[in-house]
Amino acid sequence: MRHNKSFNHLSRKKAHRDALLANMTISLIKHKRIFTTLAKAKALRVYAEPLINRAKEDSMANRRLVFSYLQNKEAVTELFREISQKIADRPGGYTRILKTGNRLGDNAKTCFIELVDYNENMLKDKKTEKKGRTRRSRKSSSTEAAAPAAEAPVPVPAEEPKAE
Repeated sequence: MRHNKSFNHLSRKKAHRDALLANMTISLIKHKRIFTTLAKAKALRVYAEPLINRAKEDSMANRRLVFSYLQNKEAVTELFREISQKIADRPGGYTRILKTGNRLGDNAKTCFIELVDYNENMLKDKKTEKKGRTRRSRKSSSTEAAAPAAEAPVPVPAEEPKAE
């Protein structure tokens, strides 16, 4: 039964689940993108985003609290130095899940989970996508009529008679 089930247990005991999510969070911090199943990615987002949010304020208490979850000095250092600089102005939503289809062996739904500010392709798309829009139509018929009149006609060279 599902009575009062507040999160996905991932078919594991608590210690195993905590170790799995901690290791996946470390990999996400180090590599900025990991490939996993959709259920694990959704559970990882719930686990990792509060830890990433702690990195906004670099204090000894926050470093110790994050280290108590991750148990990895390199990941904590990376989180508080590099990642915290990029997420400083973001109010939340530090990860993105991109579905990639089903796995070949067991047909499990797979996906990428990545840190939002580290995907350069999507950041470029967002910058080029923003264009000023107007609610009124533009009168382009007058500019189209003026453009051909300004161009001079190109003279066509005369053909030479063929010698037989």
